[in-house]
Amino acid sequence: MTTIVLSAGGTGGHLFPAQALAGELVRRGKKIVVMTDSRGRGYAGAFPGARLEIVPSAAFSDRSILGLLSAPFEIVAGIVVSLWKLAAIRPKAVIGFGGYPSLPVMIAACVARFPTAVLAPDAMLGRANRLVANHVRVIAANFPLVRFLPKDMSKVVYTGNPLRPEVIALAGAAYHAPAGDHLLRLLVFGGSQGAHVFSEVVPAAVALLSAPTKSRLDIVQQCRPEDMECVRSAYAAANVKAVLAAFFRDLPERMAWAHLVVARSGAGTVSELAVIGRPAILVPLPHALDDNQTPNADALANAGGGWRVAQGDFTPQKLAGMLEAAFADPAALARCAAAARALAKPDATLRLADLVEKLEGAA
Repeated sequence: MTTIVLSAGGTGGHLFPAQALAGELVRRGKKIVVMTDSRGRGYAGAFPGARLEIVPSAAFSDRSILGLLSAPFEIVAGIVVSLWKLAAIRPKAVIGFGGYPSLPVMIAACVARFPTAVLAPDAMLGRANRLVANHVRVIAANFPLVRFLPKDMSKVVYTGNPLRPEVIALAGAAYHAPAGDHLLRLLVFGGSQGAHVFSEVVPAAVALLSAPTKSRLDIVQQCRPEDMECVRSAYAAANVKAVLAAFFRDLPERMAWAHLVVARSGAGTVSELAVIGRPAILVPLPHALDDNQTPNADALANAGGGWRVAQGDFTPQKLAGMLEAAFADPAALARCAAAARALAKPDATLRLADLVEKLEGAA
């Protein structure tokens, strides 16, 4: 049984694709070792049957002066430990999913000349992947890369972004554009913690809509707990039906339900919207590292699957105009849904697993 090493940071954007690939590789008879930093112990259960190896690591962001001074030494220690562990594991391939915990592992794998690849879920390379991009053998990309490109673009392979099974189950779900006097289903969410700006702008925009549009609206919105009562009161005052929650466990099903989505534009969100095939108004997180969400939103918007609005331009008046125009043209919404779906790669997990097996064969 051959062994594949996966190395990922501790956030969902890094972990979910790694989980999806791990599951597929296990089905193909591979043994999985997950190498990450000490925070990884908290998600060991996400990789059933996999072995977990801890290596030192550090990030250069949001740290004290002492932390910044110690970070290079922690990373060097992580590289040394990774070299030792990789020599013992002898994997057929090492795959990085970004995040600083993956950096020492990927540097060590490149130094030791193991077959390597990194996944780039955003339309630009993240900082950790950027540091090894010119040394790994393959870059598995989700969207066309627009910033921080590797010297050799021939190593870029567009596999797509592996997604959760519950999203894949809804791939290409039929889109029925709102017609006649049917309800206009609007979904609003801003990531696992919600987005305060959506709680401020969306209810205010709804209040500006024409009476016929408001009478047909059916809204599902994720809100931070501290915003919940204010948002609920605003929709009640507008006499608009709304379901509010701090977190929706069935978010993929809610996406499939929606005629239009208002959301941030993290790689996972945009990938899921494309696979399910739903038009969206995307508002990139303005303080995201390297503004990585804007190119993702542009990827969907340029494909005709939605619209990108900078948060500085995201006013109630602007959003109200966009909602009125979108819901007044059901055929255009249907075209947007189809365009979003055309951007999708629902078989991304299989494509990435195939890529790993090619690397393994070349080992």
